[in-house]
Amino acid sequence: MNDANLKPVDERFSSNVIVRGDTIIIQGVAEEVAAIEKVFKEMIFVLNTTGKLQPNDVYTIIDLTLQGKEIISENDYDNIILYSKKDAIKAKTPNQIAYIKVVKENDICFAIGPAGTGKTYLAVAFSVAALKKGIVKRIILARPAVEAGESLGFLPGDFREKIDPYLRPLYDALEEMIPGEQLKNYIEKGVIEIVPLAYMRGRTLNNAFVILDEAQNATGMQMKMFLTRLGPNSKSIITGDITQIDLPSYSQSGLVQVKEILRGIEGVGFVYFDKVDVVRHKLVKDIINAYEKHYNNNGK
Repeated sequence: MNDANLKPVDERFSSNVIVRGDTIIIQGVAEEVAAIEKVFKEMIFVLNTTGKLQPNDVYTIIDLTLQGKEIISENDYDNIILYSKKDAIKAKTPNQIAYIKVVKENDICFAIGPAGTGKTYLAVAFSVAALKKGIVKRIILARPAVEAGESLGFLPGDFREKIDPYLRPLYDALEEMIPGEQLKNYIEKGVIEIVPLAYMRGRTLNNAFVILDEAQNATGMQMKMFLTRLGPNSKSIITGDITQIDLPSYSQSGLVQVKEILRGIEGVGFVYFDKVDVVRHKLVKDIINAYEKHYNNNGK
């Protein structure tokens, strides 16, 4: 642990911290000593799991500790995906914990389930963690630009302005995980790309973490096109909700097809979420239940 990472501790606490080899001596009032011990425990965890620790990470850890937030419990060590600028992003439900395992063990992971279960948010966290650790050199996030009740042609602005609403959820997730200026720099340099699915055609993606979101709105041919873009040293997560398909009735969802086509292929994993995994507002789960009851009663 270098001096740059100890500086935030010296700035935020009045206790005297002495580092001698692998030994850390903390001299101060009991309450602050306990807080510093927790901070160092978090720092060591980040260093062991990512291989590096930045001063910004230390400031985040200190801020969360001083706010009284419980970041790591004894059962959390295998469930933390990423330290964001505001919090530690970790799996909270059994299926989210399974998600971590499937992503670690496979180069292609399909995450299927209803809205609010963390499929996309955690997928972005996986990609940012891989970028920070140097496992990949870039992140590509894609979504099908399906006209769900709206016509792109009648929306104002140029093509980029028309397509941005479809990509906004991906920007929102990234903005929670990467400081603003750094994210802007990554996008300008092409380290992070957020594009419509159609823009993936003809590309080979090496050393990349590639995410396809809202994949239920990709046709069978689009799904095949996307999956065959993957190059060496790359990983991919495909997320979707097969109960919210916006494709015309004559088009079959590629996400529905792929469950049968790729079943049993080594290196391809599936994880399924349901309403018990909903981590949004508590009403979201009630809304999902209400819709399920309505459709079941009406035979739809």
